[in-house]
Amino acid sequence: MEYGLIGSRLGHSYSKIIHQRLCGYDYQLLALPTEAEARRFLEERPFRAINVTIPYKRLAMDACDQVDPRAAAIGAVNTVVNRDGRLYGYNTDFMGFAHLCRSHGVDFRGRTVLILGTGGTHNTVAAVARDAGAARVLTVSRKPGPGQLSYREAAGAGGQILINTTPAGMYPDVGTCLLDTDALRGMEAVLDVVYNPVRTELLLRAGEAGVPVRACGLEMLVAQAVYAAEYFLDTAFADREETIRRGTADLRRDILNVSLVGMPSSGKTTLGRLLAEKLGRTFVDLDEEIVRAAGRSIPDLFAAEGEAGFRRREAEQAARFGKESGLLISCGGGIVKNAANIRALRQNGVVLFIDRPLEELTVGGGRPLSSSPEALRQMEKERRPFYLGAADAVIPNDGTVQQAVGRALDALEDLFAHE
Repeated sequence: MEYGLIGSRLGHSYSKIIHQRLCGYDYQLLALPTEAEARRFLEERPFRAINVTIPYKRLAMDACDQVDPRAAAIGAVNTVVNRDGRLYGYNTDFMGFAHLCRSHGVDFRGRTVLILGTGGTHNTVAAVARDAGAARVLTVSRKPGPGQLSYREAAGAGGQILINTTPAGMYPDVGTCLLDTDALRGMEAVLDVVYNPVRTELLLRAGEAGVPVRACGLEMLVAQAVYAAEYFLDTAFADREETIRRGTADLRRDILNVSLVGMPSSGKTTLGRLLAEKLGRTFVDLDEEIVRAAGRSIPDLFAAEGEAGFRRREAEQAARFGKESGLLISCGGGIVKNAANIRALRQNGVVLFIDRPLEELTVGGGRPLSSSPEALRQMEKERRPFYLGAADAVIPNDGTVQQAVGRALDALEDLFAHE
């Protein structure tokens, strides 16, 4: 192959999308399950340039004829260029993480930095922090060795910046985090190199703790790819910063879910299907999924299991689809009553509140909780604060369907462009 990525497992890699958008060349994903296969591939050198991911970054460094000093100091190579049969190794993860920190205004000078994890990425982010003037860089591990901290000790270590380099909370095992919210209070920044989902449990807890700067590894992923492409082609992008910004926005547009919340009959299903078509996404109606899983209609579910039973089933479907990527999800009107549902929908997506005037909402229509004008009015009064609290953007639906779709597309363009 000419260009590509090697690693032991590559099922959820975004590298092919990023590189082919950046440069238009053919970029292949080559899974090499064993070290013997990876070693043989590097010895045969059947490529112009490759990226390398877990667990072969050290192996790649050893296979190179010449290694960039920074990559050698870190002990890992993630970019290999074949020039006339000789392999040259670089570490663009360092550049990508440094870009992520710069773009979010993270100031390491004089700070105590806590790094979760002891793998290869630990060395990369530690090097960035030290180069940027960190006073102390402390390593946190579940099984701490000499000079390392346990997670319990980390909570009282006085750190200002915390960086996760472990796979904790990564798809499909979302929701995992070994630090509670209280341990994050007072932090200046929390960064997570995990990029799927874009809001790991760590970042969600950091938000609850009031940490002002929170960022996932998605922009780092794009930035390191841009730097790698420059090595691949031996030429620099005319505007590297803009290329990274645009590439990150494009990737967010591809992978983030869009969830619609709002009152019953506010237009979520109609708008959702139209938006899904325009955005090229799979449309998911959570109420339909509940009915499909239960094998009975919503009125029958309410009759048999009550509202509590229905809400339990609703939470199961929110958790199921919320961790996936690239979906357009239309939610039932009461999904906001459970904060865990919104957490599930926000972990890898954005939430739009479809705001239709009360007088235009439909009474009844097979909806057990909006059977009268009075019930509908009371419901809207109770739920509106929850809709507003859950929403990344409010979409007025007080005109034509086309107007509401246009407003939603404008709001999404802005949300995809900014973390």
